[in-house]
Amino acid sequence: MDVFLSGNPGAAAFRVKRYPFYLLNRLVSRYNSIIDARLRAIGLDIPSWRVLMILGEKSPRGARDIAEAAVINLSTMTRIIQRMAAAELITAAPSREDARVTLVALAPAGKAQLKKARQVTAPIYEHLVTGLAPDEFEQLIVLLGRLHDNLEPLAT
Repeated sequence: MDVFLSGNPGAAAFRVKRYPFYLLNRLVSRYNSIIDARLRAIGLDIPSWRVLMILGEKSPRGARDIAEAAVINLSTMTRIIQRMAAAELITAAPSREDARVTLVALAPAGKAQLKKARQVTAPIYEHLVTGLAPDEFEQLIVLLGRLHDNLEPLAT
C-alpha cells in the first residue's frame, strides 16, 4: 500500500490511524489531559502555562508575539494577559517605542509559578521522550517543522 495514500482523506485506501493530523491530535489531547491535572494542582491552566513558558525564554515580549508563539488568537491572548496581570503573574504595559504594542513581562509571582510549572511538567516530558534516541528526537522536530512549513502557503 502507498504510505501516502493511506493517510490521504481523499483516497479509498485512507486509514484514520495513518492520518498524521489524527495522530497529532490524539497525542496533544493525551498530553494536555495529563498536564492539565498537574498544572491545576499548582493553580495554573494550560494557556497561562504557555504564556509563562514563552516569557521564560524572553521577557518582556509583545502580546502579539506571545499569541503567535502560544498558537492562540490575539483577542483570546489579550484576555489571558489581563487575567494573569490581575493575578500578578505578569505585568503588561504599552511599549515606550510604540504605544500600540503591549509589552508583557514576568512578575516575581510569575517567575515562582514558572519554576513550579517546570517542576511538575518536566517529568511528563522526560517520560514522553523515553526510548527515543537523540537523532530520532531531532528528526521528529525537523519533520514537524517541515509539515508546518508545507501548510504555510495554504494559510493565506
